[in-house]
Amino acid sequence: MPEVNRPAEGRWTRLVTARPRLSLLVALVLTALAVLAGGGVGDRLAAGGWEAPDAESAYATKVLEREFPASQPNLLLLIDAGRAGVDDPAVAAEARRLGERLGAEDGVTGVGSYWATGAPALRSKDGSQALIAARIEGDEKTAAEVLTRISPAYRGTHGPVRVTVGGPVAVQHEMETVIQEDLLRAELIALPVTLLLLVMVFGSAVAALLPLAVGIVAILGTNAVLRVLTEFTDVSVFALNLTTALGLGLAIDYALFVVRRFREEVADGADTRTAVAVTLRTAGRTVLFSALTVAVSLAAMLVFPQYFLRSFAYAGIAVVLLAAAAALVLLPAALMLLGDRVNAFDLRRLFTRRAPGAGSEPGAGWARTADLVMRRAPLFAVATVTGLVLLGLPFLGVTFGTADDRQLPRGAESHVVQQHIRDGFPGSPGGGLEVLAEGPATPAQYAEYRDRLAAVPGVVRVDGPVTSQGHAVFSVLPEGEAVDQETQDLVGELRALEAPFGTSVTGAAAVLVDTKNALADRLPWAGAIIAVVTLLLVFLLTGSVLIPLQAVVLNALSLTAMFGAVVWVFQEGNLSGLLSFTATGAIETTLPVLMFCVAFGLSMDYGVFLLSRIKEEYDATGDHEHAVRFGLRRTGGLITAAAVILAVVMVAIGASRVTNIKMLGLGIALAVVMDAMVVRSLLVPSVMKLTGRATWWAPGPLRRFHARFGISEAGDSIPAPGPAPDPPAKGGEAGASDRRDTSRVGG
Repeated sequence: MPEVNRPAEGRWTRLVTARPRLSLLVALVLTALAVLAGGGVGDRLAAGGWEAPDAESAYATKVLEREFPASQPNLLLLIDAGRAGVDDPAVAAEARRLGERLGAEDGVTGVGSYWATGAPALRSKDGSQALIAARIEGDEKTAAEVLTRISPAYRGTHGPVRVTVGGPVAVQHEMETVIQEDLLRAELIALPVTLLLLVMVFGSAVAALLPLAVGIVAILGTNAVLRVLTEFTDVSVFALNLTTALGLGLAIDYALFVVRRFREEVADGADTRTAVAVTLRTAGRTVLFSALTVAVSLAAMLVFPQYFLRSFAYAGIAVVLLAAAAALVLLPAALMLLGDRVNAFDLRRLFTRRAPGAGSEPGAGWARTADLVMRRAPLFAVATVTGLVLLGLPFLGVTFGTADDRQLPRGAESHVVQQHIRDGFPGSPGGGLEVLAEGPATPAQYAEYRDRLAAVPGVVRVDGPVTSQGHAVFSVLPEGEAVDQETQDLVGELRALEAPFGTSVTGAAAVLVDTKNALADRLPWAGAIIAVVTLLLVFLLTGSVLIPLQAVVLNALSLTAMFGAVVWVFQEGNLSGLLSFTATGAIETTLPVLMFCVAFGLSMDYGVFLLSRIKEEYDATGDHEHAVRFGLRRTGGLITAAAVILAVVMVAIGASRVTNIKMLGLGIALAVVMDAMVVRSLLVPSVMKLTGRATWWAPGPLRRFHARFGISEAGDSIPAPGPAPDPPAKGGEAGASDRRDTSRVGG
């Protein structure tokens, strides 16, 4: 390439390419350290975090755990006596022995049983089963350690009875185990399939390995970050799945974009150093913007108090930044060393034969698609928006609930125990509400308050009070199911009831009410953060007022199919047999928030890829329609390939046996595919055709702001709206769109 056209190397290009071998060696050392630092991270993560820690129900639960441990059992032993029945003398003797033994275990308190109390709620309707209930003290990690230590001694056959272990602590522990096993299986599936798809996209085995290497670096680095965070805060085990999915998906997206641009420059005759400089100036800036938009979408979850959501923000931000860093530092160094050898080992030759010169121009199909869509822009815009809205309609019937044992496979021991309790025991297991009373009170005041509780509509029975040093607890049995709307309404009525002492209400329905309120309070803030920062970043990239608004609206539209499918499949139970999960008739409350933040960020990822190429060409030609056609032709195949690969990774994650992980993986896979194949291919070109050159308008002050602070691939200001230049001559579009005036893209 003539020296006059060589881009002036910027400091970043010189930094990452001056000593490529040293850069790769440092990266290798840091990755090895990350492996050591992140070792055993899964064992330090927790399976809870859905509740708001500062809510009334959380406060009441903590006090009850301390003052009345028997009222908050988290360990259940299901005693099955078979035909002999639980009242058989030999069965009763063995059950009492097991209860006494459990009460003597370190870390276990509040042991009670049917044989000790005679409580009807602890005996099955047919008399063949009964329960021993206890509380394991300590936080989730401590309780899990105690359970692991003691459960083998109780599980199995003991004389005339058979014992199975359940309860909330067993559910959480089993969920952690299943998630880690499923994650390993997902990685074993996703990595080879991803490599195969990358080979199909790039042809070259060498080029295909580069994105995979970037993804592995991002995943290992994020595991180390999560391991460090567990020393300071609770982190959800579910975050590991997001780490794998985003680590592979985004790293592949970024590496695809960088490697593809590098290969384009090399194919156009640039030497290796020039190709790397142009790639960093163009694709590198796009990757940086994409990473920022995804990170902002994920960072919005930090405003919520539930550590389940905050954990995904920790993992997501870390993996996005690490993937971008690897793509902008390690990848250029590798490309400097490889040069045109990045195209080596073209494995497609093993499967296809193509005569020299055969085949159509790369991206020609996408150019024809853009032409077709823009010729019928109103039709495609209306039809696409209507279809997306219709797909999202089931979400209007969403019912929010809480996660329970039914997240686990049907054969999981703790799920089996809880199902036996649901089906065979009287009352509504786990559906009771507890009212904590604090402060000095007389027996007469307690009795009067109990009568007032019993008089509330929807209350079947009130037990208690049980008192302890200035505290008392009343157990309220509602008419409704554990967390149905009637029971949730009852929580509000109990909290509004006047009392001569302080009261707090907890229980499954109270936790759900508080969780929904916490999400509703913070949701506007999260939405505002995503919207404002996205608008600002897209404006800095494009210099347009309209394009950022389009990006936010169209990205939100791309998620409708995901939310509609979540309700139709996972709430209503359609395809539950095929997908092997237990439908509960509700969606866990925090899942839609999580799925929105992740899917919106990924949609912006693809949106930035497309808009950056459109903007680059528009800056060079001032021809709006040609720029849209060029952008789709250059990125349509790339975005589709990236979406398919990410969808494969998410489907592998969605093969989990835990329902929430299945919902997250399959839902986001659907959102990614819909965004890439419908929104980016049909809706964006049709809307940009309808808005015409006004798409690029901005008022004077904002134009000057963008001229000073904006960042774009071409680095030029937006041409003022006016008569478009003559379009490229027929048959000459390739020459116009393929030009590489590298003098205008300094590195």
